[in-house]
Amino acid sequence: MLTIAYDGTHYHGWQRQENALGIQQVIEEACEKLFGSTLSITGAGRTDAKVHALGQVATLQVATSIPTERIPYALNTYLPEDIVIHKAEEKPLHFHPRYDAKKKTYRYQILNESFSIPQMRHYTNFISQTLNIEDMQEAGKYFCGTHDFVGFCSTGSSVVSTTRTIMACSVTKKESVITMEVVGNGFLYNMVRIMAGTLIEVGKGKIHPLQMPEIIQSKDRKQAGPTAPPQGLTLVKIEY
Repeated sequence: MLTIAYDGTHYHGWQRQENALGIQQVIEEACEKLFGSTLSITGAGRTDAKVHALGQVATLQVATSIPTERIPYALNTYLPEDIVIHKAEEKPLHFHPRYDAKKKTYRYQILNESFSIPQMRHYTNFISQTLNIEDMQEAGKYFCGTHDFVGFCSTGSSVVSTTRTIMACSVTKKESVITMEVVGNGFLYNMVRIMAGTLIEVGKGKIHPLQMPEIIQSKDRKQAGPTAPPQGLTLVKIEY
């Protein structure tokens, strides 16, 4: 099991694709150079183009004389500087990085300032209009619990159930950066970005915090806010 951090700015998401470069492909090609054979890795979940990760997880099966704890050091020599393996652990063959996950933590960051800061453009969603942080904090609490989040899912998802449990959702502000951090047992396609987009609408005064239960219960994508841009999103960690 590999724990992976990456800057998603220059990639078309995690997934290997035919006509674009995905992070999965870069790591598989590095594995091929290191281990001398073609390998496929299984990720814990997809991240979209320009989305980042501090704790993405993937697995691979390989016969090697390299000690497990040394694999990150060896593999990182074949990887670009925007993809780094932080840890390697042995797991039973039946372990699955997606289906065995118990909790995922995502972070969405907003630069709430009069003018953009160029160095932060790849890691925050810039919004010049002053956002009401107290209203965003109150609204975020309504995400907690077990709900049908079909209204917070983009079309194109093929999941069996759209019910998910959110354990925590916090909104904090430090200087000009607003951070939404959400912990759940799983997330639908674009769910976190739609949650962030909805809280931004709350911060702008377009949605009242007390409307949140009604929006969730409506199961209507049009009732929720827009899908927030990808660069503000980071997959922080996955727990098993």
